[in-house]
Amino acid sequence: MKSGYKIEWTDNAIAELKATYKYLEDNWTEKELRSLSAEIERTIHLISNNPELFPISEKLNIRKVVIKSLNTLYYREKENNKVEILSFFSNRQNPDKRKI
Repeated sequence: MKSGYKIEWTDNAIAELKATYKYLEDNWTEKELRSLSAEIERTIHLISNNPELFPISEKLNIRKVVIKSLNTLYYREKENNKVEILSFFSNRQNPDKRKI
């Protein structure tokens, strides 16, 4: 197992993360937002240390991890010790809206 993978976010994943935070700022408390942020950071740290930790999704070579039951992070391992975050999908949406 290699460790210290570099994490790269796609423009799509960043846009989805921003949209999720915007929605949550309007509907959640500051404490809940901090908790979500901590969980995202913890998950990214785990992925960075072991990208194979989470299961492969229905699409080949794309892994997924559910964060706080309301969001799913999709990623894939790339060459040169890199991991690409493809999507930060809000599970409240229609699954057909996923862009992966």
